[in-house]
Amino acid sequence: MDGGSWADQWDTTTSDPVPEKKKSGGGAAAKYGKKVGEGFGKTKSAATTGVKKVKEGTSVGFQWIKEKYQKTTQKR
Repeated sequence: MDGGSWADQWDTTTSDPVPEKKKSGGGAAAKYGKKVGEGFGKTKSAATTGVKKVKEGTSVGFQWIKEKYQKTTQKR
């Protein structure tokens, strides 16, 4: 064997068999990608607010339970 495979010896084309995809600067993908990114920001903000409310509600609930328990134990 001297240097190449059988396919390399008989292939006379010089172009790449798989064409490269061209990236466009501004198209539908860029437009919708930006909107999706904005949507994620809004979702993150809403989730953060929701988590804060849940934490506050849980804290208030535990405090209420603690007060009720203390009232029943002080009566005895």
